[in-house]
Amino acid sequence: MTRKQRRMTIIGGSLAVLALAAALVLNALRDSIVFFSTPTMVAEKHIEPGKRFRLGGLVQPGSLQRGDNLAVTFEVADGNAKLPVAYKGILPDLFREGQGVVAEGALDANGVFKADTVLAKHDETYMPRDVADALKKQGHWKDDYGGKPADGGKTSDAGRPATTAQGNPQGAVR
Repeated sequence: MTRKQRRMTIIGGSLAVLALAAALVLNALRDSIVFFSTPTMVAEKHIEPGKRFRLGGLVQPGSLQRGDNLAVTFEVADGNAKLPVAYKGILPDLFREGQGVVAEGALDANGVFKADTVLAKHDETYMPRDVADALKKQGHWKDDYGGKPADGGKTSDAGRPATTAQGNPQGAVR
């Protein structure tokens, strides 16, 4: 073999080993690549009790029940299926019925998702008032960008947009 053939053989072998390693890693992680599973996916996969995963969907209106010692139960739905969730702890500020949620935990033997972490998903259509006004002036505004400002466009005495106790601007278009 010439030096060029030997070099090409080494490069080809290295690429084959790298491709095999990547395929093995992706195969091992294929269920974990998805950020969360919906209730429909949970039913289709027949996830066994005790296996940890993330559950995502919308909190069903009317399903939230608060118990003793920060215990909470609610249902997460995706339009096709519902899954009951039990959680003990303080819920995020953005958590409310009808909003998106991602919970991390495992199913118990009764088919109830026992969550140890609950994350509330915020509205993706948030836009600062200044940006919304600039889009309107340029003619690029679409009605589905957001609704009415939270405070009806109120400003503070100094002429700046009013803010919440956390320092967030009120009047942001959602």
